[in-house]
Amino acid sequence: MLRIPTVLTADELIDKAFRKAAKVNVIGARSKIDMIKQKNIAKVSSVKDSIYSTLTGYVKAFPSFDNVPPFYHDIIDLLLGLDDLKKSLGAIDWCAHQVDKVANQSRANIKRTRIPKDMDAYREEMYGRAASLVKQIGKDLLFLNKARNKMRQLPTIDPEMPTIVVAGAPNVGKSQLVAAISTANPKVASYPFTTKDITVGLLIVKGVRYQVIDTPGLLDRPLEDRNEIEQQAIIALRHLANLVVFVLDPTGTCGYPFDYQLSLLEGIKKLYPAAKMIVIENKADLLKEKGERHQVSALTKSGVDELVQMIKKGLPENSQHNLFSR
Repeated sequence: MLRIPTVLTADELIDKAFRKAAKVNVIGARSKIDMIKQKNIAKVSSVKDSIYSTLTGYVKAFPSFDNVPPFYHDIIDLLLGLDDLKKSLGAIDWCAHQVDKVANQSRANIKRTRIPKDMDAYREEMYGRAASLVKQIGKDLLFLNKARNKMRQLPTIDPEMPTIVVAGAPNVGKSQLVAAISTANPKVASYPFTTKDITVGLLIVKGVRYQVIDTPGLLDRPLEDRNEIEQQAIIALRHLANLVVFVLDPTGTCGYPFDYQLSLLEGIKKLYPAAKMIVIENKADLLKEKGERHQVSALTKSGVDELVQMIKKGLPENSQHNLFSR
């Protein structure tokens, strides 16, 4: 997905094809008429080749969405809509083959005539039809470039590496915790939904590598009511997690009452009953009493080393499979 080239606009593609054709020259013609014929055929072929190769190149560059890993399948569908993507790719492919047909007909017409004026007219007609076809897919080209840019921003996930997904309500300190235990450098701020995308970090314990996923905050509501930001967290939980670290904020400074967070936790457990989960309380530096769960302070890193050991015990080195029931 990182190799998808920039998708040109319709006007950029047309200009590129015509500029290339303008530079075409021929040698070895037996007569002036033969030279005009060959030059017109070469220009038509140049326009066709430029448009056809560019458009089919886009189609080939996008992955086969039916064969991508489930996480990428669902996240792309969420962010872009797989049906819309397939429709646009189909339109691009259609245009490429239509331009090819128009070029073949134009070359045949040019070959049959001996009148230079008609040769030029057939070439100009092909130019017009090709440009019209490309303009018909202008919106599809714009959408594919948007899709390309979004897909390039997706995190790189190693499906063979044991993976920890950090989840919880907004502003409970997930990003700060991920930064404390891994190489990730997520955005940290004191307002909800700071994390709007999935961030991946690396945790290394005694030479063993683990992926740590920072997810957007979740709210306690039905799955169908969750927004795009929350849905990304759900997709990460569904497809990536070998182990979940669920973060609670007993201080309430996150803006969500503790009972609300516990209800969210129970909802996640019901949604994924087979989940292997470590539940912790963050912001221990603000707590006056010790709770029943393991307490950490992502800010001061108190309790973080113990959490890493809990993760180590809960996630064997050879863990390669998602532990959620599907």
